[in-house]
Amino acid sequence: MTTRILPAVGDPDAARAVLTLVGRLPDAEPSGPVADSTQLLDTLASLAAVSLDELPDVVLVHERIGPVPALELVREVALRFPAVGVVLITSDASPVLFSAAMDSGARGLVTLPLGYEELASRVQAAAQWAAGVRRHLGGAAEGGPAGPGGTVVTVSGAKGGVGTTVTAVQLALAARASGRTVALVDLDLQGGDIASYLDVQFRRSAVDLASISDISPRVLQDAVYVHETGLSLLLAPGEGERGEEVGERAARQILHALRGRHEVVIVDCGTHLDAAGAAAIEAAATALLVTTPDVVAVRAAKRVVRMWDRLQIRKPEETTILVNRHQRATEIQPALIQRITGTRIAGVAVPAHFKELAAVVDAGRLHDLDARSSVKQALWQLAGELGLVTATAAQPGKEPARGGDRGALGALRRRGGGR
Repeated sequence: MTTRILPAVGDPDAARAVLTLVGRLPDAEPSGPVADSTQLLDTLASLAAVSLDELPDVVLVHERIGPVPALELVREVALRFPAVGVVLITSDASPVLFSAAMDSGARGLVTLPLGYEELASRVQAAAQWAAGVRRHLGGAAEGGPAGPGGTVVTVSGAKGGVGTTVTAVQLALAARASGRTVALVDLDLQGGDIASYLDVQFRRSAVDLASISDISPRVLQDAVYVHETGLSLLLAPGEGERGEEVGERAARQILHALRGRHEVVIVDCGTHLDAAGAAAIEAAATALLVTTPDVVAVRAAKRVVRMWDRLQIRKPEETTILVNRHQRATEIQPALIQRITGTRIAGVAVPAHFKELAAVVDAGRLHDLDARSSVKQALWQLAGELGLVTATAAQPGKEPARGGDRGALGALRRRGGGR
């Protein structure tokens, strides 16, 4: 059986040495090396989009790969592509690193300088493990979800006030209305407003999961608030300064835990880019950037897209822009925004009808937005475009009445003037 091997080695000299030795392995079919973590993940994603069988059997990750640290990259590959066996190449053979590599999802560890026997043994073991996983996935492929866990969609704003949170909430509601299990995450850690928009008072937040290395279902359940709509909410902390406690590693672990229990995970990343938001955007199946059709917002959107590209978080062509508050008479139309930013534009634009939202926003009952609202209809149509609803996609329908004081004054009484 041929073993397809993809080396991920940044240093050219080390890459040549790895390729030379890998080429001597029996029945090995090495690919050209990838130079960094972004190129590796992009390559695996493009191959996985074609077929599970197109993925390499084994990925060799060199300890000096970048910009994502080697152990973090091993974890990401193991989470996103479980049918690939990952082997870490490192000069550190200590039990501590070995344990950390295994915890991250590596199937083996090879020490530097490379030895033929050790490399052959680790590659063979990883390839056999990958073959077993593929047989298992192949038997459950028909009718089952593609890839490990649910779909992650991030929603970010080009600038403040463009409608990021409203978009995230309505996408989540649309997916939930179609029968899917949905988690809505507020990663706008310093100023998240999902709790206010949905009239929620809950002490737990994403910060409570930041220091936990292994997020069990029970721990996750304690941190998540189940809303009356059926959405599972993971909120931003009430004290914005605590948002710094949620770093890149914590964000990846949180999203992995949520994906394991929900078919759809919607993440509100706000407008400020931090380590947690960057990790979510990089790992998302769809990264949505919301803007309005005015000069200031479009310039901001262009800056965000360029920044994501410079930081190797997301390429412009992999970013989807949603135009909010669209008017036919405005000079700045979606096609122009697409040319300016170099991104793809969502097939639907949200009309400028804020009056439809005013009452439910003030009352903290965004989930009670009337089905006849053109804003709601546009955002639910977007959910269908993004594949967040089932084949029998739910249309915005009249939902059963819910008790309680729905007015703005009632909302302020319930919240005590704030969250």
